[in-house]
Amino acid sequence: MTAENQTLLIVLTLAVLAPVIVELIPRVAIPAIVLEIVLGILVGPQGLKLAEPNQQLETLSRFGMTFLFFLAGLEIDFTAIRGRPIAWAGLGWLVSVAIAMAAGWGLQAVGVIVSGVVVAVAFTTTALGALIPILRDSGTLNSKFGAFVSAAGAVGEFGPIVMISVALSREGGSKSLLFIAVFAGITLSCAYLAATARPMPAIRLLKRKLHTSAQLPVRVALLVLAALVIVTKQFGLDSVLGAIAAGVVVSLACRGHNGEAVRHKLEAIGFGFFIPMFFIVTGMKFDLHALTATPAALLRVPLFLGLFLLARGVPVWLCRRDLPRGDWLPLALMSSTALPLVVAVAEIGIETNRMKPETAAALVGAGMLSMLVFPALALTLRSSTKTPAAKESPS
Repeated sequence: MTAENQTLLIVLTLAVLAPVIVELIPRVAIPAIVLEIVLGILVGPQGLKLAEPNQQLETLSRFGMTFLFFLAGLEIDFTAIRGRPIAWAGLGWLVSVAIAMAAGWGLQAVGVIVSGVVVAVAFTTTALGALIPILRDSGTLNSKFGAFVSAAGAVGEFGPIVMISVALSREGGSKSLLFIAVFAGITLSCAYLAATARPMPAIRLLKRKLHTSAQLPVRVALLVLAALVIVTKQFGLDSVLGAIAAGVVVSLACRGHNGEAVRHKLEAIGFGFFIPMFFIVTGMKFDLHALTATPAALLRVPLFLGLFLLARGVPVWLCRRDLPRGDWLPLALMSSTALPLVVAVAEIGIETNRMKPETAAALVGAGMLSMLVFPALALTLRSSTKTPAAKESPS
């Protein structure tokens, strides 16, 4: 067996083990994606040295990251978050940007980090793709609280990606803004067609081929994903922007029972194969030595964790009249949960020499802690403020 095949087999084994281990320890709420990263660290070059990233895994990992944000866009329910939730989320994110930029520039001024802008982007993120399954499993996704979390997550993924595209584009800032505007026009046109154009011959064809070996609707969804990702790359923008936009377009086209079936098939492809690859390979590439080399490097983890909560938690004050007091802190904790996009920001920062390895490791470590602690604490706080007979009110 070649080294590449052995490594691939190990990674696939870890992808199976992660949810099994989560199931075996039900009293400890460990998100599967955190465990996947930990397992990647364990078998990687800085752990047991059983496997190390190679070109094959890097390619699969890139597909995994793309699919993660595609499914995040697919999960956004614009009907549920319209009105006050999305208005608050937009204004709140601008407040987060101001807080994050102040913190980033401050850390840069004292020499803790290389680029305050890059780190600030990480502080403004919210892990919508990871929070949606947690909200769904807890029965809060369709509540008013769930709508505000979803809105925070939607803006907390779109906004930082636009910031990445402008700040780190190979083109100039003005050109990036122009390309983003053009891409937004393309996406809106695609979204309008997806929501309104329903030619019956095409609809009947897609229905007939949904449960056959052709899997035509799935192929069309993947074509939309590839097309928008390639367009963003051609514009010099980050491919994650195209992935989320593709998810939104496909979501608008997927309606009713058959649309739900398409969603399940796409989730099976993503969560069943590509997305675990992304997180396990992230763990294998995690620079544990850089993080633990000095006490100062290790202390950045709680520092960054606190800044996640500060930047994304403070804006909750703006919606204090929309939610009961018992939901304020849980919403702040949910909004401050950040991991997938933090991993992407850390990788981009290292690739562009705007982030040191120890800073990237600390950011990812803080993101892992936020994913591990914040959602579980938020749900515990909410349950403690409700009577047993209390029910979630619809959004």
